[in-house]
Amino acid sequence: MPKRNAKIRQKIPWPTKDVMQQIYEQNLWGSHNTKFYSGEGSHKPEIVTPYLEKVQAFLSSFTTPISILDLGCGDFNIGKQLVEFSKSYIAIDIVPSLIKYNKQKFVANNLTFLCIDIVTEPLPDSDCIILRQVLQHLSNAEVHQILKKLTQFKYIILTEHLTNENFEPNKDIISGQGIRLKKKSGINILAPPFNFKVKEYKELQHTKLLNGKGCIVTYLYRVF
Repeated sequence: MPKRNAKIRQKIPWPTKDVMQQIYEQNLWGSHNTKFYSGEGSHKPEIVTPYLEKVQAFLSSFTTPISILDLGCGDFNIGKQLVEFSKSYIAIDIVPSLIKYNKQKFVANNLTFLCIDIVTEPLPDSDCIILRQVLQHLSNAEVHQILKKLTQFKYIILTEHLTNENFEPNKDIISGQGIRLKKKSGINILAPPFNFKVKEYKELQHTKLLNGKGCIVTYLYRVF
């Protein structure tokens, strides 16, 4: 009987908070001689530079700076380069030790760090959501819970790692280090089972990766 129960427990996914904490503690996304590292997607110049150019241009288009909510801010290598373009910038992650580290390393009058589970907890008010390569790591159930909260925000800047080929969107996965690429799938919030409703959207930036590793695509959605 004990062995049977052990097998059952092994099939139950870890809570997402524990998974993400393990990823950072064990450097499963790599290491760059830093305590926390969010992977190449947040550091390689060929990925980061064109993304920042497009997002900074969008944020600069407003006469009065808008407020930003960065969901899954990670090591903040991206976010630190967007803070100056915002009225207020709230950076959120689920890993407590990561948020504590970021609070000490990055300081600005308009910058706040919060440790929140964006699936289960309420989100602060803001004009614009930045959600960069986060949903790709989450199960469909968790993606659905997040999207239900995003209807209250006017703009969403969403970045996902996708295959270069035609793919079946939104195949389900267990939340963790991996993404849907191995299943020849990827997140499309407009497609079933999510069917997220927006007023308009456009592709903001597209970077094709080398060695057939897919592409990093950023969309700008106007929700209302």
